[in-house]
Amino acid sequence: MTSAQRASDVGALAGRRIVLGVTGGIAAYKAVEIASRLKKAGADVRVIMTRAAASFVTPLTFREITGQPVTETMWGEPHHHVEHIALAEFAELVLVAPATANFIAKAAAGNADDMLTTSVLATRAPLLIAPAMNTGMWENPITQENVARLQERGVTIIPPAVGQLACGTTGAGRLPEPAEIVAIVERHFSHEQSLAGRRILVTAAGTEEALDPVRFLGNRSTGRMGFAVAAEAARRGAEVILVAGPTPLATPAGVQRVNVRSARDMYAAVLAEYDAVDAVIKAAAVADYRPAEIAEHKIKKSDGELTIILTRNPDILYELGQKKKHQILVGFAAETQNVAEYARGKLAKKNLDFIVANNVAEKDAGFGVATNHVQIFYADGRAEDHPLMPKAELAGVILDRLEDVLKSSLKPAPLAGKGDHAQHGERGESRNSCDEIS
Repeated sequence: MTSAQRASDVGALAGRRIVLGVTGGIAAYKAVEIASRLKKAGADVRVIMTRAAASFVTPLTFREITGQPVTETMWGEPHHHVEHIALAEFAELVLVAPATANFIAKAAAGNADDMLTTSVLATRAPLLIAPAMNTGMWENPITQENVARLQERGVTIIPPAVGQLACGTTGAGRLPEPAEIVAIVERHFSHEQSLAGRRILVTAAGTEEALDPVRFLGNRSTGRMGFAVAAEAARRGAEVILVAGPTPLATPAGVQRVNVRSARDMYAAVLAEYDAVDAVIKAAAVADYRPAEIAEHKIKKSDGELTIILTRNPDILYELGQKKKHQILVGFAAETQNVAEYARGKLAKKNLDFIVANNVAEKDAGFGVATNHVQIFYADGRAEDHPLMPKAELAGVILDRLEDVLKSSLKPAPLAGKGDHAQHGERGESRNSCDEIS
């Protein structure tokens, strides 16, 4: 019986081979509970500790919990044949929790200067990283660039929680609670290839409507939500087409990206793919209007007022709803007031299966932030309110609901295959005593 079969019979983690990497931050103590929860759930857990991590928690603790030797160095006990390769090949998943800023930096650069970084670099298994560090270190542009590089390569970053840190400050940088991290690991295995054979189109980011060769009308959308949805769909085995407006975000691993600029560009790109997809998740913030005329040259400043005449752009989602045959349609409603009323109206008018609505004026739930608070409204009248959560986590919720609709529709997946998707990136750490405080 395979590990996947055992997992389906007992639980998502039963028989799963997980390598847990522990780096040198104060949050290392939480890794003990993570290892314990994984083991109790039936996983086969092997721990790799950095030298700094052993200053916070003893290897003996992990050995007693997992029932397996703990690896600290490439040269000591236990002895495997080319040990970093052995553990790399053993892993079905590599989880690094906590991950210091130094580890993330070395991971992004592909450094391999200890047992953990070498094993991570050598593995073909999916990689999950749970950062824990001082708020300033987490928010530093260099750290964020390193995180983005890892995400571009298909690494899943579990966003740090906000709370009081060991250095006395309050902010983002806490390691999420062990139960939350283990739940993410469980979801990873439970959704493994759950959308295989499905073709899903996702739109993301805003659009730009040219005024002249220099200026345009746009909005504050960054595309984070749509990119998170595309990444999660690819992880679940779907063939994903991402139609993206202008954004600096890197293309998620295994995703086919189509770049567009204007609403009309997006309209043409979406319609070209529509007949051949199983579902459309339209997370893009598309301009409703565009200038009726585009100036040939830069509009020069004058003493008088400037009047711009706008004309309607095509309503992409409405058109999709009118042309819908077998497709599942998911819309988004970014509102600043009367969220439920406007969302339900859009749901009905555009013939959607469900709609994800949020108040973009709400703190930490609008454009340009890593979190969101949404309500989901369904065509059958149901409604759900989801608390503030990272957009990457919300992407999982949205894909869960999409899978529910696909199952209820009794529409089998097509037989057409898809290309392989990259599932991990590159990797390494330092002692950091300012992570978090319970």
